[in-house]
Amino acid sequence: MIQSRTICATVVLLGATLATAAAPAVAAPPAPPAAATACPTGWGSGDKAAGAATAESVRNVRTGRHDCYDRMVVDVPGAARGDLGYSVRYVDRLHQDGSGRHIPVSGGAVLEVRVTAPAYDPGTGAATYPARAGRPLPGVDLTGYRTFRDARFAGSFEGDTQLGLGVRGRLPFRVQQLDGRLVIDVAHTWSGAAR
Repeated sequence: MIQSRTICATVVLLGATLATAAAPAVAAPPAPPAAATACPTGWGSGDKAAGAATAESVRNVRTGRHDCYDRMVVDVPGAARGDLGYSVRYVDRLHQDGSGRHIPVSGGAVLEVRVTAPAYDPGTGAATYPARAGRPLPGVDLTGYRTFRDARFAGSFEGDTQLGLGVRGRLPFRVQQLDGRLVIDVAHTWSGAAR
């Protein structure tokens, strides 16, 4: 009697297993495709400049990664948007103002960033940004950036601060003047699509 119950239970379990295996699989609905990020285009790679000057001092330089571009921000607290003059352009080699000394900058192309604000206190001459000429920018780590490769301090001379930004290639960039800071964005590509 026990043997026939065992055989019967085995047949029932085997039948349930076969019925489950024979049932058609229902596919989950496909996930919607990931939306491609539309990146701004039309920045170009030509020289960009604005003629203005401030006596407010550069206090910090920082960077950030975004979907479409890498960003450098030069902090000049107290400076009004219209008082932040600048010149940003691609150069073959970065040469320090005053001395003409070559400052090596790694990357496929070099952006020279000049901000018409000193990196020192005009009254005392004391440094307001703790950088040294020819050295990487303090506190800036470019590990994992898509476009930025190197960032160097060239110096601060006669009220202008000069930086070298090494990038992957001669890519489009834009410059924005905001209250208390100058923003430089360098695109990841020419195509206008994030990858």
